Amino acid sequence: MRLRPYQPGDWDAVYDICVRTGANGEDARGHYPRDALLPDLFAGPYLALEPERAFVLDAGERVVGYVLGTADTPAFVTAWRERWLPRVAGSHPPPVASPRTAEERLIALLHRPEAQLFPELAPHPAHLHVDLLPEAQGAGFGRRLVETFLTAVARAGAPSLHLGTGSGNLRAVRFYERMGFQRLSVAGVEGATYFWRSTAVSGAEG
Repeated sequence: MRLRPYQPGDWDAVYDICVRTGANGEDARGHYPRDALLPDLFAGPYLALEPERAFVLDAGERVVGYVLGTADTPAFVTAWRERWLPRVAGSHPPPVASPRTAEERLIALLHRPEAQLFPELAPHPAHLHVDLLPEAQGAGFGRRLVETFLTAVARAGAPSLHLGTGSGNLRAVRFYERMGFQRLSVAGVEGATYFWRSTAVSGAEG
């Protein structure tokens, strides 16, 4: 398997992986009326707005993993509203009332990217998402993807980064802890665990 920079032709593969790992690491296909909802939130904006910070794991015949994110979350949120939301808003109309279902909460986040800007995360401006299909897990590729991303955002000037994962995704929680990420308390957040760490690759543990 080869780790390489994202290319425009990888778009569909990244979207597919995002859905197949979107339920706390398990397959989320069919969980929502439109499978594109999850990648329109957690993959598409990054591929469209900061493709230079996206990397994929190429197994030869197909892409089986990726890491993507931003070096500057506040600037990214602004670009999301100005450049990404107009592309996808018609496919996911905002709820007419306060969100009640999981789908409505995701759509509300799509339309209000500013909800990502928690004060506790401000000191750690970069953030990432990393996903691997089952056949690529457990062989060190996740670590390589994250370290590649850390190097990329460090070069862009980000001293540290944050990320969030579902509290029920114990495999991901253990992975980040092994990589030297530290838990970060974020007020008012339920069902997610946040972490932060320096972008210095030499600081990785385990």
